[in-house]
Amino acid sequence: MPEGDVLRLTAERLDQALRGRPLVRAELRWPGTGGTDLTGRTVTGCVSYGKHLLTRFDDGRTLHTHLRMEGSWRVVATSDRAAAARHPEVRAVLATARWTCVGWRLGMLDLLRTHDEPRLLAHLGPDVLGADFGTAGLTTALDRWHREGDRPLCDVLLDQSVVAGLGTIWMAESLFDRRLHPWAPADSLDDEEVRALLVTARRLVGRSVDVGRREGLGEVPRAVHGKLGHPCRRCRTPVAVGQANEPPYERPVFWCPTCQAVSRPA
Repeated sequence: MPEGDVLRLTAERLDQALRGRPLVRAELRWPGTGGTDLTGRTVTGCVSYGKHLLTRFDDGRTLHTHLRMEGSWRVVATSDRAAAARHPEVRAVLATARWTCVGWRLGMLDLLRTHDEPRLLAHLGPDVLGADFGTAGLTTALDRWHREGDRPLCDVLLDQSVVAGLGTIWMAESLFDRRLHPWAPADSLDDEEVRALLVTARRLVGRSVDVGRREGLGEVPRAVHGKLGHPCRRCRTPVAVGQANEPPYERPVFWCPTCQAVSRPA
């Protein structure tokens, strides 16, 4: 599932393509929105919050989309053949005279009033990439962390109501960076350790965004995620994989059994 870094880069590219220009074509191929006409509307901005995308229009409405597991937005020149977007898996098309943005296999789509965005996002924790995450956001995240009791660390990091924007990749990479056992109880960490873990997560996701801005949506080198059987970069122990969450919401957790043992090395 695309995580906060991919959503931030996607929002930036949609914003660059659409903001300030009237739409010459707008199609929402989603139940309940098929009759909506956004042609002629001007996009005032596109932003991300966690794993959610918000495209705002000058008439006070917002198009909310979520990529789920397989969704993506692609930007092509309006003059390009691909801009026709006739494929049955296309869920949305927003086009200016120059650029066409095509939403493929989107997992969620709805249109709401822009001033209702806070209600839409109310269930989410602070955005790990939010401008205020290092201050008010971190305080809010810590308060929500305290409610999780003895839930495993990996489960809590994946919980969007605690921190928004982390998925299996940056959950695993953050725990490895801090040498934390993925299934240690959340309440086994003191406040300083929780802050350090969340700041690490923000740093790693932010670094991925920086690389994406320079090099495109390529993969940042990872220490453990997707490295099953590869030697740990620290201790050469083969990387293992376990499970976060209970079925049907289980997710893989890649980790080093030595560096992230229950009794952590100093």
